[in-house]
Amino acid sequence: MANSGLQILGFALALLGVIGLIIGTILPQWKMSAYVGDNIITAVAMYEGLWMSCAFQSTGQIQCKVYDSILQLNSALQATRALMIVSIIVTVAGLGVAVMGMKCTNCGGDDKTRKSRIAMTGGIIILIGALCSIVACSWYAHDIITAFYNPFTPVNTKYEFGSAIFIAWAGCILGCSWRCHAGRILPKRETIIITQVSHLQTPQQQGIRLNRTRLTAFKG
Repeated sequence: MANSGLQILGFALALLGVIGLIIGTILPQWKMSAYVGDNIITAVAMYEGLWMSCAFQSTGQIQCKVYDSILQLNSALQATRALMIVSIIVTVAGLGVAVMGMKCTNCGGDDKTRKSRIAMTGGIIILIGALCSIVACSWYAHDIITAFYNPFTPVNTKYEFGSAIFIAWAGCILGCSWRCHAGRILPKRETIIITQVSHLQTPQQQGIRLNRTRLTAFKG
């Protein structure tokens, strides 16, 4: 089982990963307008996120509009939203379970094997949540790349990666850090072999021992 320092470090990094996932899910900068070809106007920058689209003007003004209907969204955006929400919920639940199995907490009793299994279960749950977010970010990124290199996509509607998707990716990686820093979860099982000396002795050794006992009794 990993020592308390590594467990606390892994938990802190995993917690930062959850915060990164939440921030990345909320921010609207999942993709930004790409300035390619004749689209060199930089006075207005268009951003699109999971929940809204925003226009950033060079004067500092920001105008955002929440998506009106879920049914109008494409399948990639709907799947990304669902997976990110599931990822956050599952990862938070995994952190709660992992806390019970940490050596620095009193939850789960004093049984080291039981606490190790609880910590391992929490790490698996966190890993599942991180994988959900990785799938979501990769799916959304694939949709951006496909639309960017599609020759039928108008130049002024092409997008590239925004900062929010990188924050979400970083949160995915940090979310996996609990399993990486926890080290070996299950403690070493020590096997104690108890043997009787008489069973290991040969008949000749037993005879010599018996003669020595008789000689000592005769002298006494």
